[in-house]
Amino acid sequence: MIKDLVFKNRSYRRFDQSARIAPETLRELCDLARLSPSGRNAQPLKYILVSSEEMCAKVYPTLSWAGYLKEWDGPEEGERPAAYVVVLGDTAIANNYGIDAGLAIQSLTLGAVEKGLGGCIIQTVRRDDLAKILDIPSQFEILYVVALGKPVEKVVVETLKPDGDIKYWRDAEQTHHVPKRELKDLIVAEK
Repeated sequence: MIKDLVFKNRSYRRFDQSARIAPETLRELCDLARLSPSGRNAQPLKYILVSSEEMCAKVYPTLSWAGYLKEWDGPEEGERPAAYVVVLGDTAIANNYGIDAGLAIQSLTLGAVEKGLGGCIIQTVRRDDLAKILDIPSQFEILYVVALGKPVEKVVVETLKPDGDIKYWRDAEQTHHVPKRELKDLIVAEK
């Protein structure tokens, strides 16, 4: 069961923008993040939930999409995310968030997949612009933005080719291909 969820938990970048996500659903996903392990149990992460069409339209231009797809500027109108979770580090609690964001976001996105949704974790963000749009107090550091929605694209995992190129790509039908190293290439030793 968990392997199926992990396998389906891809970086989706095109969504059915009309399939809105209720604020309650975002709260449920953030509750999964809240319950995730935290270094020293400091729990320094906070979240801003964005689900209204108006605010989603304001957040979208602050984000960069799919760095390997140089000819693509991101999802077009109608395929943009239906919601966002902005992941913040609370500097009043910690100034180093360690692995906390990765653990929390993995829980959140696995929960999204379980609900038939998909997400994309975005780190390339115009943080100053986003902070102004969302009126984020200075004690919070924007770490990531998780774009969420009902996926409308097909993402396939394939074995890394012998040339070792890890770059994801899209074919003529807009299927998104993600090369992954084989397990045998990751395990250094078994003792």
